[in-house]
Parts: sequence; C-alpha cells; structure tokens
Amino acid sequence: MPALEPESEYDVDIYTIIFLALAVFIFLRLRSVLGQRTGSERPPYDRAAPNVVQRTQDNNVVPMPGTVIDQTPLAPNADIASADRWKGIAEPGTPLAAGLDAITAQDSSFDPRHFLSGARSAYEMIVLAFANGDRRALKDLLSSEVYESFEAVIKDREKHEQKTETRFVSIDKAELVSAEARDRAAQLTVRFVSQMISVTRDKTGAIVDGNPDKVADITDVWTFARDTSSRDPNWKLVGTGSAG
Repeated sequence: MPALEPESEYDVDIYTIIFLALAVFIFLRLRSVLGQRTGSERPPYDRAAPNVVQRTQDNNVVPMPGTVIDQTPLAPNADIASADRWKGIAEPGTPLAAGLDAITAQDSSFDPRHFLSGARSAYEMIVLAFANGDRRALKDLLSSEVYESFEAVIKDREKHEQKTETRFVSIDKAELVSAEARDRAAQLTVRFVSQMISVTRDKTGAIVDGNPDKVADITDVWTFARDTSSRDPNWKLVGTGSAG
C-alpha cells in the first residue's frame, strides 16, 4: 500500500481563498440589487399601527408623523354652503338667489358664472349680427318672437337702402338681475353695460342715425331662456329692453 503524502497547508488556503472570493462576490451582488441604507430613508408603513393623534391644549387635533390620516372630506355645513353658494352673483335671501336655487334644482349642471361668460359673447354676437343683417346667425340665438322683431327692422333698413356700422369699444359689465324657473323653463335676465360706436348711413353714405366719432354708453336688459329638460344646452334671447 503506497504511503499517503502529508496534507499541504497550501491546499487549505486555496479553498479558503475561493470561498472568500465567492462570499465577496455574493455580497457585492446583493449590495448592488438592494442598495445601501443612508439613514435618511422613511420608515416602512405599518398597517397594524393604530391612528395616533395628539391633542393640543386648545383641543385641536394634530396628526402625528408616520400615521395614517383619513382623507375623507368633512360634510359641508349646509348653512355656510347656502350662504356662499352664489357669492359674487347674488346676495343670500334675495329673489335672485331663490331663482338660481330653483334653476339648479331643475338642472344640477347649471353654473351662473359660465352662463354670464356665454351671455357676454352672445350679446356681442347678436348686436353685430343685427347691425350686419346676418339672419342666419340671429336665428340660432333668438327666440322666434324676438327674431321676427329684429328681422322687421332689418327689412326696413334694406327697403330704405340703409346700412348700420357698429363697433364695440368694451363690455364693462354683465350682471344677473333676475332668475326664474317655471315648468322646466328657466329664465335669466342680464343687465349689460357697454360702450360702442354705431352709425347708420343711407345709400349715398350720408349719416341717418348715430355718430361715427362718438362712443355711446349703452345699457341693455336682456332675458335669456332655455328648456332645462332638453338636451340642448343653449340659451336663446327671449326679451330685450334698455335702461338709462
């Protein structure tokens, strides 16, 4: 039987070095995947942790850091909501506010601020279309009764071969003065305060009415209406008037 050679201490060192190298390699891989802690990380979310609050001396509730906070909004105070509902549009307790409430009860999408923005645009479009004799534009914006009265004036101008030139300088104000809802029909009356230049000339160019060099202060009171049960969101002009 051949004699066994004595175990070399270098054999053990070689295996040790291999395992150490493997351990270092695994550590570096884990470090690259998991990253390093820097001490600035946020604490993990603990689902089992109770909501903790601290009360100050004046009994206000102050949420403590790291706790779950209920984000459900509180139910609005009915009195405050009612008082502020038409802020800047109508004073609480007035007939105008009651009329706006009635319209909103029929049409929850109604917004008087959006309406006034559209009314300003409609006011300018109607005035200019009337001056230009644009019947097609007027038909889309006026009720049949108002259209007939506007067309009668247009026909009279055409009969006398007159033309009207109107230019807006500014629309200084558009404010609601009344609101009403009856049998699914909503009506809103708006007072417009504007500045414009208007002149009517005959076929020779001579001035029949107005002044091309004078800015006139105009106050119109117009009433718009729509059927709140209809899918058509457009309001139409149903009445016109003026004020000093």
